Amino acid sequence: MTIPISQKNKDFFINVYDVVRLIPLGRVTSYGAIAKYLGAPRSSRMVGWAMNSSHTILDIPAHRVVNRNGLLTGKMHFETPDLMQEKLESEGLIIELNQVQRFKEIYWDPALELIM
Repeated sequence: MTIPISQKNKDFFINVYDVVRLIPLGRVTSYGAIAKYLGAPRSSRMVGWAMNSSHTILDIPAHRVVNRNGLLTGKMHFETPDLMQEKLESEGLIIELNQVQRFKEIYWDPALELIM
């Protein structure tokens, strides 16, 4: 059974996708940073739900969204368990034990990088 998404949540998902499309190649951000940027700092889990729903939309680089510690917590929602890591590695990132290495150096914070 599919639970219908409210219009408010649908709008939030669209806003999440708009931010995720702006993450530069070779950089990552976190669910929480996106939520905070969108003015909903307690909605990082909803950002995760948006990422889970984004796999049917071709231009959403969902692999660039990780948890606040750089862990690939969303990897199980990709077509294969290794696809998220493979996509990040193809952009030059180093992943060890499901965690982005040099995380602080490549972290992209939309609040600092984008003007609302």
